[in-house]
Amino acid sequence: VALFAGVLRFVNLSSPRAVIFDETYYAKDAWSLLQLGYEGSWPKDANDKLLDDPQVIPLSEDPGYVVHPPVGKWMIALGEWAFGLDPFGWRFVVALLGTLSVLMLCRIGRRLFRSTLLGCLAGLLMAVDGLHFVMSRTALLDLVLMFWVLAAFGCLLVDRDRARERLAAALPAGRPDDAVASGLRLGARPWRLAAGACMGLALGTKWNALFILAAFGLLTVLWDAGARRTAGSRRPYARALRLDVVPAFFSTVPVAAAVYVASWTGWFASGNGYFRGWAEDRDTAFPFVPDAVRSLWHYHAVVYRFHVNLDSGHTYDSNPWSWPVVGRPVSYFWDDPRPGDGGCPADATENCAREVLALGTPLLWWLGVAAAVYALYRWGLRRDWRAGAILCGLAAGWVPWLFYQERTIFLFYAVVFVPYLCLAVTMM
Repeated sequence: VALFAGVLRFVNLSSPRAVIFDETYYAKDAWSLLQLGYEGSWPKDANDKLLDDPQVIPLSEDPGYVVHPPVGKWMIALGEWAFGLDPFGWRFVVALLGTLSVLMLCRIGRRLFRSTLLGCLAGLLMAVDGLHFVMSRTALLDLVLMFWVLAAFGCLLVDRDRARERLAAALPAGRPDDAVASGLRLGARPWRLAAGACMGLALGTKWNALFILAAFGLLTVLWDAGARRTAGSRRPYARALRLDVVPAFFSTVPVAAAVYVASWTGWFASGNGYFRGWAEDRDTAFPFVPDAVRSLWHYHAVVYRFHVNLDSGHTYDSNPWSWPVVGRPVSYFWDDPRPGDGGCPADATENCAREVLALGTPLLWWLGVAAAVYALYRWGLRRDWRAGAILCGLAAGWVPWLFYQERTIFLFYAVVFVPYLCLAVTMM
């Protein structure tokens, strides 16, 4: 299934040979990071120059103002380092992550449903979803965000199984026991630490991962409480609150924060990044905080104000209530060449056109609405933990956007919850 997904994503990856949609930001920012360690400035005609003459790269060392952290752009830069600053180079790593995410979803589905067939079905559904497909072939950040969030989810699933195995092994004669279930500390949790690192990389790609980090943190504690209840604890939630919340917090939040700060290493090392020297010679009530950290904090405050006040109209902005039924897809690219211009078939006698449209496969998404309702039934009335896990992924990727109705937002942000949509349909 993953190989099939890879073929779809890599064949003709360099087509269209153009800077499409927001590639105009991230492809160039990625190259800047590779060359300078921070995002530099580009002239307005940079896109044409890159495509017309790849040997001429009009990058300036003047810092550029950017509003997203660097992890996703560093990953795009890996492809540019390997293949150069051209469409194949800046799309390569995103296509690779899109392919690997299908493989991960197959394994996650197999672990959730204890069925190779159902796991592969979930992966196959995502392999042929139109939104995931387009995002896997375009150098934007949201597919990278989806990848790291899904990796964190998979790590937490493995951690859940390991913790339950440890509890089961400690039970006398394998029978429920309140003393063991209520008092046993679950020890080192390397998979939860890995989940924290993955969430740090997700947060270093886009800030909306912060909501997902909070949701996943709550999920893993509830799983621990459920394990203690199954093992015989009479007060599983009280015991989980006492024994599991603090380890869960320190396994995820500080780890994610450390990874996030480390992702700014290029900015710290450069001395010329945007706002890099803002704090120098400025009075402060916190003189013990290094100037570089104060400058980064100021940069984040400016970017935060940008995000919360972004309300300018756009042709393709959409209300998040319409996302589940793909009500407003986004056109990334449109071309309507005349016969003989090279974009039409050789025997064409009329104009032709081609488009890159970020549109989720309607049958999958519309069925996914019913599947989400079914998952609510399974979780609320049948106490199925798998349905709760799927709903957590869906809600964490979608619900926070409902509180930003005035902000300019787009359907392609929804690629973050596509894996859980496919799991919901598979479960149904």
